[in-house]
Amino acid sequence: MRMTEETTQPPHPNNIGKVREIKSIHDKPVTFTIIDEIVVEQGTGKLIYFQQLSHTPGNRIEYRLCYYMLGVKESRRGKWVFGQYALMVPANLLVKILSEAKKRGWKGIA
Repeated sequence: MRMTEETTQPPHPNNIGKVREIKSIHDKPVTFTIIDEIVVEQGTGKLIYFQQLSHTPGNRIEYRLCYYMLGVKESRRGKWVFGQYALMVPANLLVKILSEAKKRGWKGIA
């Protein structure tokens, strides 16, 4: 379920089922699968994502808050770009996101 309204923006990125690999602070690879995500709009051109991740190996569950913004540079203008900076979210949207996670039964979200 996407918690957004229909707009003239491009389709929102759907990451469910995607496997990602990042480097840890110790420069070692970390692999995880995005098993679910909640998406809310923050104003025009910004999407807040709360993702449920399953790490490989071990199936350890963790959560990630991240965002996408509509690109403004010529090569990415009008396309969703993954946010690379710290996420700032208003309290009312955070409550909405956490309430949806609780409704979905995400482990550890009370």
